[in-house]
Order: sequence, then structure tokens, then C-alpha cells
Amino acid sequence: MFRHVERGRTYRHNIKLAGLLSFIAGMVNICGVLSVGTLTTNVTGHFAFFAEQLQHSAYNQALTFLLYILAFFLGSFLSSFTTELSLSRGYKGAHIGPMASEIAILLALGLAADDMLLAGVSGMVIALLLLFAMGLQNALVTRVSKSVVRTTHLTGLFTDLGMELSQLLFYKKKEQQEKLMRSVNLKLVIIFSFFAGCIVGGFLYNTLTLGTLAAAAGLLAVALAYDTLKFRYYRLRRGRRLRA
Repeated sequence: MFRHVERGRTYRHNIKLAGLLSFIAGMVNICGVLSVGTLTTNVTGHFAFFAEQLQHSAYNQALTFLLYILAFFLGSFLSSFTTELSLSRGYKGAHIGPMASEIAILLALGLAADDMLLAGVSGMVIALLLLFAMGLQNALVTRVSKSVVRTTHLTGLFTDLGMELSQLLFYKKKEQQEKLMRSVNLKLVIIFSFFAGCIVGGFLYNTLTLGTLAAAAGLLAVALAYDTLKFRYYRLRRGRRLRA
């Protein structure tokens, strides 16, 4: 799911990746909204808020939204940088660094963010960390899937979904229909997984508050461990076949 790149990557890998990480993004998004009133999985709206605060000469607030944008950008940059560096050196686990960083951030916030808010720490700090984590995730998923999967925002997905559904009415060849349906199904998985993450995260938030982020981190950690163990199992089995 995480390790396969280029020609070794299949549609099934992308479906699994899309479902899991879109669900995580949905959980993070609802936690950001409910705890600090901030969208934390994309920056589109933050540009509008930035411009609005400039118009009202509220420069401190404008700076806050600019920092949100930069946090997401920095997460994307560092994720891509570490991934490309690892791949250039032949390291097979190029995804581990960004994923481990995201898990660490979500776990730390899940365990400490409620106390941070009670202690008077600005909600901006929590929002910045969540935006940074989602930048890490989105860049990694985009790189691994060759831009097929994006998991943290839905605007472009709904645009592409509308286009592809309309194309189904015009492209009638079997291979064209199959290609379009695979793309449509992938986008539906991302959309419904994101929605499911928002709903599940919202219900968990009623009980766990920001501890919901720790649950998201745990889910990511289990997926990462499973992917690693599965890779080692298949490599070991392949080695035994070669020695046989």
C-alpha cells in the first residue's frame, strides 16, 4: 500500500491507500473544527480568510491565516524532500519518515492538546501542527500514487467525478468504460472515506475530545506496521523460493 511505486503499483494499492488516509483526514478535519474552529486538511478557505482580514486591517489575524498556509506547505515540502532523498539513495521505506512524523504529531496532540488548551496555549498552535501533519500526508500520498490519490480535500475530486460521470455517457468502448469506472470508484472511495472519518471522528470527539487524534494515530500505526510486516513476509517467502 505504501511501498509500491511506479510499475509495481496497482489499482488495488491505491484503493487501500485512498480509503485509509482519507478516513484519517476526515477525523483530523472534524477534530480541528470542533476543538479550535479551524479547517486543518486544506488551505483553500484560509486564503479567503487571509484576504478578508487584510481588508479589515486586522493584520495579526491575517498573519495567523498566512501561517496556516505556510504550515501545510512546509509539511508538503518536507514530506516530498525526505521521500525523494530516500528514493535517491535506494531506501525501500521512503514512506516511513513522513508517516512516522504524522503519527507522532497526531499522538502527541491526542495525548496533550486538551491540557494545552486548558493551560491557555493558543488553539493556533494545534491548528498549525494539524495542518503540517496533513501537508506531510497529502504530499506522500500524491507522490506514492503518482498524483492519482489525494486524501485531504475534496473540491478537485468532485470536479473530476462530475466530469468522468458525464464522460460515461459518451465514451462507449469497453476499455474506455472500464478506465472511467475505475477512476470513478477510486474517487467515491476517497469521498465516502473522508465523510466516514468526519462522522466517526465527530462521535469519538464527544467522548475522547482531542484524544480522537490519538485513535487516528493508532490506526495509522497499525496500518504502517501491517504494511511493513507484509512486505517482509513476501520478501522472506521469495528468498526461500530462490534458495529452493
